[in-house]
Amino acid sequence: MIGVDLGASNVRVGLGTRDGGVLGKAYQKTDTRHEAEGIATQIIGMIQDLRRDADAPIAGIGIGSIGPLDLARGRVTQSPNIPFAAVPLREPIARAFQVPITLLNDCAAAVLGEHRFGAGKGIDDLAYVTLSTGIGGGVLVDGHLLSGKDGNAAEVGHMVIDVEGRLQCGCGKRGHWEAYCSGRNIPRYVTMRLTEMGVTDSPLRRQMRGWSPEETTRRLFEAAERGDREALTLVEDIGRRNAAGFATVINVFDPALITVGGALALKHERLILQPIRDHVESYAINRVPEIRLTPLGEDVVLLGAMAAAAHSNPLGG
Repeated sequence: MIGVDLGASNVRVGLGTRDGGVLGKAYQKTDTRHEAEGIATQIIGMIQDLRRDADAPIAGIGIGSIGPLDLARGRVTQSPNIPFAAVPLREPIARAFQVPITLLNDCAAAVLGEHRFGAGKGIDDLAYVTLSTGIGGGVLVDGHLLSGKDGNAAEVGHMVIDVEGRLQCGCGKRGHWEAYCSGRNIPRYVTMRLTEMGVTDSPLRRQMRGWSPEETTRRLFEAAERGDREALTLVEDIGRRNAAGFATVINVFDPALITVGGALALKHERLILQPIRDHVESYAINRVPEIRLTPLGEDVVLLGAMAAAAHSNPLGG
């Protein structure tokens, strides 16, 4: 089985067995330098290389992709994190390999992987949240993977956490969780908060003027890890907003466990998870479940995509 993890920043491909064994993996930066069709071409090339190296047949391909998705047409559509209106996936990849293609939202694939191979084994009410370049979620309720009419049932990153809409999300709408707490958008939130706090000049603010957005987010958390007071205040502020997002996941889906992945969480477990645990009770009406880092690490989407490829009905029911 082939699993594909298509993210805004990276694309990962894995060759695995039905029981979750990984025979080989490949990793590249997502190629957005060419036309939208270039992403499928990139994935096809990675699969061909991996298949050649492993000398194994392909029975099916599962794709866990950033959204929003258009499942009927097998493509990504109007993604805030990829600079194309539509990215065709299912048709060109199926044409290249002549095998069944299962397309899921990346976080839907992740929660499937968690349920089959990770901390969610035996848990039928399960949520997965990624905190990375963007914010996303996947949810199992009563053992059924939520999908929705287009494949976007748990786009939790686009829940509104600020009705005043002070910041615009990459999708074009205002006030979304992703606009405040994702790796790509934290720099704008930090700038806004420093202005609200009346901080017109500080070492952090001066340094930020020369940093890219990705560098700003990375260095902010690195400074907080070192104990920088200003950085810690800002990271705590981000954590409180994350807690509001997690509480909404709890209130709407009532999971027995929430696992967390994505680069921000995997690299800064304490700084990300502790503020969520500290503040989530303030916003949640349902019983708060355990919130923990995924034990599957960066392979969670890949394993879920492989699981989807191995089962004819990964959605259950």
